[in-house]
Amino acid sequence: MTWPTVLLLVVVAAAGLLRWRRPAWYWLTFGVTLAIVRVLLRYASVMEACGLTVPPSRWRLMLARIANRPAPESRAPRILRLRPTHTGLVLRLKLRPGQDAFDIAAASDRLRHSFGMYGVTSRELRSGVVEIWMTGYDVLKRVQMPAKTDTRPMRIPVALREDGSVHYRDYRAVPHGLTLGATESGKSVYQRNLVAGLAPHHVALVGIDCKQGVELFPLARRFSALADNPNTALELLEALVTHMQDVYQLIRTEQRVSVAVPDAEIAADIWDLPEDLRPVPIVVLVDEVAELALFANKEEEKRRDRIITALVRLAQLGRAAGVYLEICGQRFGSELGKGITMLRAQLTGRTAHRVNDETSANMAFGDIAPDAVLAAIQIPAETRGIAIAGDSTGGWHRIRAPHTSLRQAVNICNKHADRTPELPALAPFRPAVAPLHSARVPLSKTAPATA
Repeated sequence: MTWPTVLLLVVVAAAGLLRWRRPAWYWLTFGVTLAIVRVLLRYASVMEACGLTVPPSRWRLMLARIANRPAPESRAPRILRLRPTHTGLVLRLKLRPGQDAFDIAAASDRLRHSFGMYGVTSRELRSGVVEIWMTGYDVLKRVQMPAKTDTRPMRIPVALREDGSVHYRDYRAVPHGLTLGATESGKSVYQRNLVAGLAPHHVALVGIDCKQGVELFPLARRFSALADNPNTALELLEALVTHMQDVYQLIRTEQRVSVAVPDAEIAADIWDLPEDLRPVPIVVLVDEVAELALFANKEEEKRRDRIITALVRLAQLGRAAGVYLEICGQRFGSELGKGITMLRAQLTGRTAHRVNDETSANMAFGDIAPDAVLAAIQIPAETRGIAIAGDSTGGWHRIRAPHTSLRQAVNICNKHADRTPELPALAPFRPAVAPLHSARVPLSKTAPATA
């Protein structure tokens, strides 16, 4: 056996081992080159087989007839650009007259098989131009977030999409969000990633965790206010409503509306205020909304109605005042009582992990993205963390957050504890954080946290 043969066998064995154990490394070393060659060689035949070609125009047929030449062949969309990425390929196409972006989307599964890629999705950039995102391996099997992400204010990278792009939670674009999922579906990990992503930013975190604080109280050093029972939650929410009204008074004072003031200088929310006057934005995280909506007697029913009313007011009016809601739960249907569907309608961002029935998926996407309902109920039980994210535009994506343990989230919150704002309106609910070595104590409205 000659040395070139031995070298070839070693390369093939290394490629096979990388593809099995480190698919991301395999893609960057061997896969991307093979995929580019495969796409370019098969492009014309694949487009024809998938019905993505158009017949020649009449003038081309006429010219061929006049010149006594064979009839021209059907034409596929023109390739504008083929760009490799760290997870796949991006193919930008110029559609021919008579083609539509829906034709490309409908053929996505056939393109995936024909080009030998793991996943294919498409999106229309502008009229006549479509971008096809192809992934070379299962990027959601072992989530690795890119080293560099676009972290603008109130824009947090929380997960990875199936096309390899980063999924952001942008509070200025989508102020309020709803996260659903059954037990052991990955909701808590998603919430930890959200808190860990918000921790380095100039933002106040407010938590409501009626499971006696087991999820959020370990992160108490980065929270400006915490509640671990419905009674405290009611007081906290009503304090937030009062704070919101005070912020509106500040905005009204600084508007300076007159004929001489340009439109760009008229304040309509906190982001239009000067930086030295701008109140700190607040993100309110509700761990299990059903615990706030359930009641067993008349007294609890009155408390429940006040809680839901406060949440609805914050959802309807809180955006301009810099108050954003992030509500989690296993179900969020009308069985939770009056006002729930009104609250759900205000929660634009929707994320659904694995659910136990189709009804729960309909609670998340039935009114905004019906196609996402089927995708949500097909999430396997063994793939914890897989979720469907959608919004009011009707678009949706399959995402997965990187696994973040509670210890990792606690360390991040402790590291950025000095960035925790002190808000006078929320001072009674500020957790009294004890030293790390202190003994465990009962949790209450102002009880010290253990971490």
